[in-house]
Amino acid sequence: MNETLSQALNEQLNFEFYSAHVYLAIAAYCSGESLDGFANFFIVQAEEERFHAMKLYKYLNDRGKRVTLAGMGTPTNEYKSILDAFEHAFDHEKEVTKRIYHLSDLALNDREHATIQFLKWFIDEQVEEEAMFDSIINKLKRIDQDSNAFFMLDNEFAARTFVPPTNA
Repeated sequence: MNETLSQALNEQLNFEFYSAHVYLAIAAYCSGESLDGFANFFIVQAEEERFHAMKLYKYLNDRGKRVTLAGMGTPTNEYKSILDAFEHAFDHEKEVTKRIYHLSDLALNDREHATIQFLKWFIDEQVEEEAMFDSIINKLKRIDQDSNAFFMLDNEFAARTFVPPTNA
């Protein structure tokens, strides 16, 4: 693996940790609004992002590359509504997808077959992530001001847990 690809993977590892930071900030916003189920949803999402970062960490180490951690920016902490928070999260996931595609392009250009195979998991994961956020945003738009439906969705998200995928 060349240094350019190694550095790009390292940058993605740091961005995954930043993503966890973003989702914890959204969870804190939800908690501040007494929406504990929504807060739990984003806490679980943060756990997933840390899992992704550690997957990259292990891969880089397995390939004999040094991991370097970097500082991270301050995420957005205030939102106009839960819908706004989910739209922000969806935009963030689109950025992650763009970055994963860039990594894949670098690996393809270098004919780095092990990394190409490794990144396939992330590409599949991003399809799921974007579909999930899109679906939730559509639900939030449909329920609009229906407090019963909103309460039911909050309760549904309260039950969400993180289970590391077995195929990872």
